[in-house]
Amino acid sequence: MDKQIPYSGDTRPAGEPKASRPYMPGYGLLDASSGRGLLPWSWAIERLLSARNYYISTTRPNGLPHCMPVWGVWFENSFYFSSGRRSRKALNLKENPRCVVCPEGADRAVVLEGVSNLVEEGPIFRRFVEAYKAKYNFDMDTMDMAESAVFAVHPVVVFGFTEDLATIATRWTFDSAAP
Repeated sequence: MDKQIPYSGDTRPAGEPKASRPYMPGYGLLDASSGRGLLPWSWAIERLLSARNYYISTTRPNGLPHCMPVWGVWFENSFYFSSGRRSRKALNLKENPRCVVCPEGADRAVVLEGVSNLVEEGPIFRRFVEAYKAKYNFDMDTMDMAESAVFAVHPVVVFGFTEDLATIATRWTFDSAAP
């Protein structure tokens, strides 16, 4: 059985984020106790695991947004993707590691706001290479890692939405964005 830890008056499995309703004035969201319940964290994980395509949004040094599609994998409570080291998104993340990741499919939307870091060669990097190859049938070992980079995005807050927005919208908050 998962170890239980107290958090804001509730107990949840160790490492599980706290679920609540997002603050969205004007959208008519019902209090979590008066309508249908909150989405389980497993719902968001399923979307993060099963999507083929994702969008990553970063911020340019001049403050303008930048959004691009990427392939990636979810494991060990973080989202991992690769990029060219000189790409706009990699340069943006070097200056400001905060970003947003969204798997495809707005009818069952997951919006992950997080903090990224560069993943260097080691056990996590190897797990990424293996997971990426299994998912996309693409061998990252063929990439020139002097030109390519792998990033991990650690969630700070994640939102889940379906077309039944008023009764199901969920926000998950994490104790830490550290890996």
